[in-house]
Amino acid sequence: MREHTKFYINGKWVDPVIPKTLEVLDPSTEEACATISLGSEADVDLAVAAAKAAFDSFSQTSVEERVELLERLAAIFQRRIGEIAEAIRLEMGAPIKLASTAQAYAGLGHITEAAKVLKTYAFTEDLGPHRVVREPIGVCGLITPWNWPLNQVSCKVAPALAVGCTMILKPSEIAPLSAYLYAEMMDEAGVPAGVFNLVNGDGPTVGEALSRHPDVDMMSFTGSTRAGSLVAQNAAPTVKRVTQELGGKSPNVILEDADLEAAVTRGVMHMYNNTGQSCNAPSRMLVPRTLLQQAEQIAEKVSEAVVMGPTSADTTTMGPVISKLQWDKIQGLIEAGIAEGAKVVCGGPGLPEGIERGYYVRPTVFSEVSNDMTVAQQEIFGPVLVMIPYDSEEEAIRIANDTPYGLAGYVQSGDLDHARRIASRIRAGNVHINGASGGFDVPFGGYKQSGNGREWGAHGFTDYLEIKAIEGYDAA
Repeated sequence: MREHTKFYINGKWVDPVIPKTLEVLDPSTEEACATISLGSEADVDLAVAAAKAAFDSFSQTSVEERVELLERLAAIFQRRIGEIAEAIRLEMGAPIKLASTAQAYAGLGHITEAAKVLKTYAFTEDLGPHRVVREPIGVCGLITPWNWPLNQVSCKVAPALAVGCTMILKPSEIAPLSAYLYAEMMDEAGVPAGVFNLVNGDGPTVGEALSRHPDVDMMSFTGSTRAGSLVAQNAAPTVKRVTQELGGKSPNVILEDADLEAAVTRGVMHMYNNTGQSCNAPSRMLVPRTLLQQAEQIAEKVSEAVVMGPTSADTTTMGPVISKLQWDKIQGLIEAGIAEGAKVVCGGPGLPEGIERGYYVRPTVFSEVSNDMTVAQQEIFGPVLVMIPYDSEEEAIRIANDTPYGLAGYVQSGDLDHARRIASRIRAGNVHINGASGGFDVPFGGYKQSGNGREWGAHGFTDYLEIKAIEGYDAA
């Protein structure tokens, strides 16, 4: 059992003002694996005060100093990658192979990319005699989710640190272990006192206190659309900047000229990655009606190859969902799909065969789904794919965009120009052609209720910067 009951405030590990603990559960066993403290408004006040006091000096550090800081952090991260992977496996149930590769290395990737961008980033621009300056916005409140814990921590912390901001991080209280390690690494890297602070806690207490705090200059939030809306509402009275990366119900448009076997296989495997707990998961597969039966057979074959079991086993390809709350929600949505008449290709409600404990969900594929069904409109956040038939490309585009979300889209075609034409009409922040995926330099974010602002790479710096125009800077 791990004990992480202190917070990292002003360069020190300190006890919470008001003692209150929470057990962290391993979702693969339903057993406690750690104890953390839950913070209060008083802890937030201390962390914000530390960040505010540190801003004046840290915002004036040189690019070279901050590059060196990020590079030290990356080296420490690399050395501790095994510990990080194990923490992610325990806290959110990622199979060890996924935790050791995609999950852990995503955190490292954002640090190294921020250092790379920072070396050549243009903080000034001259317009004749006038100068435009990009300056750090100030004290940043960072709220991160449980599904890709260090990816989301790092893609906020790294750019904020790179441009000279100070910050308070509130990771998810149900998956806080890797963020705790991140704080240890920040300390070891020599981040100045007050620049980075960590306060664990829940959204209604710590999250709300951060969002409405008058000395917090911006909030960066990743999570559900419902919670993101509350952050924005709490932030509104102080007119602070709010950036949000929220939910999704992303379409995967398979065109008639696609390699059907490859396209469906790729789409199903992507949907099941991280047990379907990714906001950009391709959860709505749009298939030409004439090819639907073939697509169902391929999807069933891929689903049957999924291996569920202990997250410590190298052979396990899919772990549990994060919690009983999520498991119950997903079961309810599977039942809703059945009740509304969707065809169950494979999977369904209940625990997978041979599994008696842990929050495991049967890999489920629905077909003959209409886009107005509950399972086509609500973000399920589990290994549940819906297949929607279409009769024309215009209908496919209409269905793809018929959602309140706009985080990602996917297009499969044997003709690149054809795929590009369809991609240009999908209203989403990221569109992937034939399984392509961007690196850490490609901006990530959404349209509509999937949020605002962009993270990753040089574009991720923007949200942490204010723009100042100095007229007559070079009057000569």
